[in-house]
Parts: sequence; C-alpha cells; structure tokens
Amino acid sequence: MTFRAIFTAVIVASALLLVVLMVNSRRPEIEVAQPTVDLVRASGKCAECHSRETHAIVFEYSLSGHAKAKVNCLECHQALPGQQKMEHRGFIIANRLTSKNCSQCHAQQYDQFLRSRHAAPAWAAVKGPDDFTAEQILFAEKYHKGAVKRPANKLAALEGGPAIEVGCAKCHNIGKPNLDGSIGTCTACHARHASSVELARLPQTCGQCHMGPDHSQIEIYNESKHGVLFNQQRGIMDLKAKPGTLTTNDMPVPTCATCHMSGLNGLKSTHDTSERLSYWLFAPVSEKRPNYTLAQANMQDVCKQCHTAPYVERFYQEAESVVDATNVKIGKARDQMLKLKADGLLEHAPFSQEIDFVYFDMWHYFGRTAKHGAFMGGADFVQWHGNYELLHSQVMLDELAKKLEEEHEK
Repeated sequence: MTFRAIFTAVIVASALLLVVLMVNSRRPEIEVAQPTVDLVRASGKCAECHSRETHAIVFEYSLSGHAKAKVNCLECHQALPGQQKMEHRGFIIANRLTSKNCSQCHAQQYDQFLRSRHAAPAWAAVKGPDDFTAEQILFAEKYHKGAVKRPANKLAALEGGPAIEVGCAKCHNIGKPNLDGSIGTCTACHARHASSVELARLPQTCGQCHMGPDHSQIEIYNESKHGVLFNQQRGIMDLKAKPGTLTTNDMPVPTCATCHMSGLNGLKSTHDTSERLSYWLFAPVSEKRPNYTLAQANMQDVCKQCHTAPYVERFYQEAESVVDATNVKIGKARDQMLKLKADGLLEHAPFSQEIDFVYFDMWHYFGRTAKHGAFMGGADFVQWHGNYELLHSQVMLDELAKKLEEEHEK
C-alpha cells in the first residue's frame, strides 16, 4: 500500500470518527449519560432519592425475594419494546410497568396466566372485546369460548362510567390489555415492590375481588373448616416457602392459592386458575368444562394431600348434587323468562323492571353462592345464603310473571 493510500484512509477514518462524535454530542444528555444496571446495583442510585421521598417502597423491596436475588430497580423498570419511555432524574425508564416486564424472567407463569380467566376474559366481562387485538381475542377464545367475544356488560353500562372505572375495573383490570401488547398485571396478587409469594398465598389477597354476593368465595372460605383452621394456625405456617418446594409442613391448611395454583408436595403448580376447575360454576346453569375429568383429577390430587380418597369422592358427589339441584331451579326460572319473552311480555330495556333484577339475583347471586358453598365447604352459604334465597326469589318471580300475563290479557 502506498503512502498516499494510507494517508487517505487515515483522513477518511478521522472524518468518520469526527462525524460520530458530533452526532453523539447532539444526543440528549439523558441518553448519553444513561446509567447501567451494574451502576445502579453498585451505587444504590435509586435508593438515594427514594429512601427519602418514598421510603416504604424501598423498605418493601428490601423484604422481597427480588432483593435477595439481587434484582435491582432498573432491571424491572427498564422500558421494553412497545412501552412508552420517560425521563426520570437521569434515567430512561418505562412510563408504566406491565406483565410484560415480569414476563422477562417469569415467562412460564405469564403464559399460564394468559390461558386463565384472570387474563382477557376478566376485562371483557366488563368492557367486551373492543380493547383487544384480533390475535388476543383468538388466543383467549381458544381456551374460553365466548368469554371475550361478548357484549360489554349491560348492567355496568347502566350504572355509569364512574361505577365502572372506580368499581368494576379495579378488579377486572387484572386482565386489561396493555399498550405494549401484553395483558394484565401481576401486581394485583403479588404487589409492586414486595413482589410477594406470601401475599399471593393469603386468602385475603384473593378476597380483595372474590367477595360479595356475586362471588362470595372469601366469605365462604372464612366460614369453612379450612378458613377456621388457617386463622388458628397461621402463626406456625410458612407462606414464604419457595415455589416448587412447598409442602404440607409449610401449609398444613390450604388457602385459595394452595388448591387452585400451588405445587403442594411436588404437584405441578400453575398460574392458570382455571386448570383445576371442573364446572362453569359462574354460569346460570352450570355445565361441565371441556377438561372436566382432568381438571377434577388435578384438584382432587391436591385434596388427597390431606384427605383420604373416599372422603374426597364423597365430597365431590355431595357438591355435584348441589350443582344439579341448583341447575334445575335456575333452569325453571330461565324457562319462565324465555316464555315471557316469546309471548312479547319482556320487550322493555334490560334492567328496567323488577322481574329482571329478581331473575338476575337468582342465578348471579344465590345460585352461584349455593354452588360455590358446596365446593368450598360453606354449609350456611349452600342453604341460607343460597337455597333459601332461591326459594324466596322463585315465589317473587312467579308473582311478577303472573302479573305480567294478567296485564297482557286485559
């Protein structure tokens, strides 16, 4: 190579380097000065401010499994593809964390969650399908047919926007689609900075949403022998046991998570809360789920960690007898409503006459309560809060139907 060629190459390279330096000098300072994960870990950079300004979140983080595993703030708060970025005191972080951030390390748990009714079906139960992409709807409908392709909730629409946003959405946003393409949030059960397995295993955590007349699981649990024993033995239990190692020594009494999700004594754990359910208990007339046999076997495997097989069989027979009896009662009321509609006597807008509320209460409150009570060991909820109310409502429905028919004949 000649001296002229070498000289030219040096000049060109220098010119390119100069251009790069000039371009870089014009980049925003927050980009060129972006701290690294290692710097945050080594310096405790985030805690410098947050220990003064929002001390509780730093303290909660210090108690978490994330802290023990040396996961630092920036590793969770980094903006991922599709997430809106924001400048935060020299850091570029995600404007809002979603389940996508958690799924970077907990991919299997997120995939299982996506197949559950906690995901897209939860949000669609209030808002319908409009907020989801076609792909998200297709995926959810594969596991829960008709649970996302459904109209927005008519009762909620009548109650109005504030009731939906401050009421319904606070629980149902566990399955709300995010702008980054993910669905839902993990913090509904695990909390943001505590990231707690113990919290997710507490019955009160599930009871934040699974309470009240339409899904009174926490009230039923508290009445059940499981709930009574949990309250008595909570002090000797280890709800912090690492997933995959949980045994009946850690939790000799089950909570919601134990039965529906945990890998107790080596069983397979799951974040698909539908996986061990054998009936559509929330439906007016409950049918067996497509995976009835497998789901029941999976749940009974959990039961048998504490109970004998004959006991479990008898418990299921009794619970299914309540489902069958409730189906007959709700089926009768449903047929009455269908006949009134066929005769042109229910042409009014939904939830504009008393008979609409009586029928809705029958299946949505009392029927569900009786069925859930039977499967959760809540005798009072099978009878007084379930079947007594069903009987009372049937009398009211009969009277209202007769009145509509008499008025129609005039």
